[in-house]
Amino acid sequence: MIRIGIVGCGRILAAHLKGYRVIREAGIDNFRITALCARRIEDAQMYAKRGEGPPQRPPVSQAPGDPLAIGDEYVSDFQDDVDVALYHDYREMIADGPIDAVNDFTTHGMHHLVADAAYRCRKHLLTQKPLAVTVGAARTMCQQFESAGLTLGVFENWRYKDQARYLRWLIDAGYLGTPQMFLFGNVGNWWTPDKVVAHTPWRHVRKLGGGITLDLGVHQLHLVRYLLGEITSIAGTTAVIEPKRRFFNSNGKAETMDCDADDIFSASFTTDNGAFGTLTASWAGHGGGVHFGGGPVLYGSRGRVLGDTLTLDDGSTHPIQSLYRENCRPPRQAREFPLGMTNEFAVAQLDWLNAINGGRQPQASGREGLADLASAFAILESDLAGRRIAVEDVISGTISEYQAPIARHFGLPN
Repeated sequence: MIRIGIVGCGRILAAHLKGYRVIREAGIDNFRITALCARRIEDAQMYAKRGEGPPQRPPVSQAPGDPLAIGDEYVSDFQDDVDVALYHDYREMIADGPIDAVNDFTTHGMHHLVADAAYRCRKHLLTQKPLAVTVGAARTMCQQFESAGLTLGVFENWRYKDQARYLRWLIDAGYLGTPQMFLFGNVGNWWTPDKVVAHTPWRHVRKLGGGITLDLGVHQLHLVRYLLGEITSIAGTTAVIEPKRRFFNSNGKAETMDCDADDIFSASFTTDNGAFGTLTASWAGHGGGVHFGGGPVLYGSRGRVLGDTLTLDDGSTHPIQSLYRENCRPPRQAREFPLGMTNEFAVAQLDWLNAINGGRQPQASGREGLADLASAFAILESDLAGRRIAVEDVISGTISEYQAPIARHFGLPN
């Protein structure tokens, strides 16, 4: 039985608890949530037991597919045989709590601190993305957990989404031919332009590791790496379109805060498999959001995937879900959607649990998170330097100018 302690009880916790509930409903009974930790005990009480504690915060949006649109979820919804211990100090919970493993759902600047405490107490860890607030801190996390034989995962739910699984299979099965180009962009979707600040103003402060490149960019970059291989170089441009971010306080009154972290990025990349691509995202965008091309667009030497449809050179069109379900070998489908689960939070968390039991690293390992983070910082370093950046130079620490003020703020080596 793996006993899990959760650090961080913000609104995203509902999506994670739903994932654990889906796992239990599928008949898997090898874990329990045994502790919750938040800076205020009241925040932990929100998620412990249905019918008790303060009400949970309302969903941030109503957009389909948005994890922050998940309704109320409680630990008691899927387990009633264990009392959940509540803490306000993550160090106490990790050192003395009834736990074997940790889920870290805190802010970017806390990840390396929670990881260090987990490493010192020999606890396995699944941390939210990005892996850390600097590449140096992420390297240390990977080295520590590897040296201790502990499982370290980064919560990268995009890898476990059904569309990502379908696309990876299409490439492996040869439907697209040789992958050539990947295009992905969106502006003003889900939490923007005002909602993010209303709940998480740190996202817009550079020295705290804020900005859309580190927050959303790591998702896009992980998807690129999953589909097309390692990113070798990046040319990036970033900006602060709205240096004054607006939000509404609890009384419904509009207030503003200064923003010095990027709220838009655009990047072109190359991969070690010879593919090219462009990524764009922005937290600006008044008047309604837009997904360029309706979602990720993947071109190969034989055709194109746009949204949920594969179009081949002969003009024929094929729903990618149907292709996968009808032609992908059953053992692979069983691995990618265990017990038929399609909730990406559940599949990601189950992969981490299985990795602990198997003494291995999960698919979205610490090293994967390190490469995602380095790729994101390569965008920021490229904009600062005014030139294309090799991702390996960011991973090694040869290039780290953008990260310097962040490292100083958190007392980390540059």
